[in-house]
Amino acid sequence: MSPLTLAPGIDSLKSRLRDTWMAGDYDHFSRFMETDARSFYERLDVPPGAHLLDVACGSGQLALIAAREGVQVTGVDIADNLIERAQARSMAEGLPARFRVADAEELPFPDASFDVVTSLIGAMFAPRPHLVARELTRVCAPGGIIALANWTAEGFVGKMFKAIAKFIAPSGMPSPLLWGDETVVRERLGAQVSDLKFALKHYTFDYPFPPPDVVNFFRLYYGPVNRAFGSLDRAGRKSLQSELEELWSAHNRGRDGFTLVAAEYLEVIATRA
Repeated sequence: MSPLTLAPGIDSLKSRLRDTWMAGDYDHFSRFMETDARSFYERLDVPPGAHLLDVACGSGQLALIAAREGVQVTGVDIADNLIERAQARSMAEGLPARFRVADAEELPFPDASFDVVTSLIGAMFAPRPHLVARELTRVCAPGGIIALANWTAEGFVGKMFKAIAKFIAPSGMPSPLLWGDETVVRERLGAQVSDLKFALKHYTFDYPFPPPDVVNFFRLYYGPVNRAFGSLDRAGRKSLQSELEELWSAHNRGRDGFTLVAAEYLEVIATRA
């Protein structure tokens, strides 16, 4: 799909996407995912003092981990409330991390501004992926690292998104899950990177309550699921609730009322040419 395909209605589309990620409470939701976020960050081996940009940073999950390690961090996201929360968390810890509202498709930084550019399950949701790829590589210094984590279509979250996509996916928007396909990522980053490494990893969703309560947790706090339920009538909500409960139960490895589900993602680590 051409990056220009969505241009006529892009402002309306961006507004819908922003509303989706501002719904619920992603800050609360993300606290259950910090262990695997740290594992992703530690594999990057970022040296103290490096300049790191976290794109689609949410409430600062990855950015604050880096800031605590002495990295000079900037985080951007389209959701105003998440940036406010990230900045508040940073200030509460006395960290020098900076956060600002910005779009992954049009980053407000000069070329080659950062040694490391990351996006942990974030930039994959922007509607024009070729613009995202251009921006991620543009702001990264030659020899720097671009590191992404993207849900795969075959993994658990990919299956969950298939269940809710018909309620929240704007018409004509390419699937975010294409960022979980090695061939597609290679084509998007292209000649702008000199080295490209892929690895399939897993996020572990670990909750001290059973699958039906996990669905309710996502319904309350995770924007896309929150918006999907909000778009339905009573019968539709009941149907979606049942479908998601079956999905979580089928993949659950937890016992005694606990939920433990492994969600596959594609780790992408590229060197800027």
